[in-house]
Amino acid sequence: MVGAVLVKSRKIIGQGWHRRAGGPHAEVEAIRDAQRRGHNPRGATLYVTLEPCSTRGRTPPCTDAIKSAGIKRVVVGAIDPNPKHAGKGFKILRRAGIKVTLLGAWEGGARHSVRADPHLDRQRRAEDCAPYQKIGDDCARLNETFNHWIVHRTPLVTVKAAMTLDGKIATASGESKWITGEKARAYAMRLRQGADAVLVGVNTILVDDPSLTARNPKSAIRNPKLRRIVLDTRARTPLKSKVVSDEHAVLTTIVVGKAAPKGRVAALARRVKVLVAPTARSKIENRKSKIGLRWLLKKLGRENVTSLLVEGGGEVNASFLLGGFAHRVAFFYSPNILCGRDARKAVAGDGIRRLEEIMQLREVEWRRLGPDLLLTARVGPAS
Repeated sequence: MVGAVLVKSRKIIGQGWHRRAGGPHAEVEAIRDAQRRGHNPRGATLYVTLEPCSTRGRTPPCTDAIKSAGIKRVVVGAIDPNPKHAGKGFKILRRAGIKVTLLGAWEGGARHSVRADPHLDRQRRAEDCAPYQKIGDDCARLNETFNHWIVHRTPLVTVKAAMTLDGKIATASGESKWITGEKARAYAMRLRQGADAVLVGVNTILVDDPSLTARNPKSAIRNPKLRRIVLDTRARTPLKSKVVSDEHAVLTTIVVGKAAPKGRVAALARRVKVLVAPTARSKIENRKSKIGLRWLLKKLGRENVTSLLVEGGGEVNASFLLGGFAHRVAFFYSPNILCGRDARKAVAGDGIRRLEEIMQLREVEWRRLGPDLLLTARVGPAS
């Protein structure tokens, strides 16, 4: 996702954004927009959220378009994370005599401070850099998912759960509709609409029989290609369950263990995609599922799954969080208390033994959604 704005004589003369893969990039759209308005982009400053591309792919290099338009300065929010491209666009533009300013960037997982850019105006005081760094961070976050996949070739994993204030997602009998209100559920659907795949454990299928689709009739946003993944060691997913029998079954993947009954596996394979996963090597991973999550994430990454939304029960959520496979959390809290030692927890598992091992969250943000609260954060200590 990239946006660009052209400015000349302190006025916006053109703007654009990358609308679809294979279409004109944001820089080209901004240049064309200025020309359609009757403005000459020569001598203008281009503000763009991501480093201009320097290689020919589905479209010509944006660096060529910038040079041809006579743009004198380019202000960039973030570096292209692809090691094949990172920083090359800057070199090409600077060799052409175009001034380049980097606000703050994300390259190979490393943050680059605005203060470290030797091409920034030297007279700028250190305290003036903070707002520019914030803009750079926002530009990097815009493509956080894609950046992660480009560098690691595995999906960025978000664990999502809706719970009471005491951390319960269902009663002991499994009743869970509805813990949170309508606004929170609508926002949760937006998270699903923005993901490449959603993952649950087989117990969620057995108890709730969810559709796991992203087709909210009240929303203009659709995700008709959302993949549905079920962790099911023993191939217990019913053939009549929605994820197996509905019109979107082609998008369903059931991940089974090597010891799963062959008859059940064969019956599922006639309707949906079935993956036979190796057993987990880590002792931290879910003992019940025995699914090798590291193997699964690498497999999904090779299949171009860039973002994975985990909506499992407490054991599945714990396997991703305690196993170190989760990158972000989205926890919805309702102003209710469920109580009960047997009520189902949002995060279960074996837990930790020492307080010093507590899981840390950073970049914590809170949002109010009607009566409920949403916590979003990155998993792990501050870098």
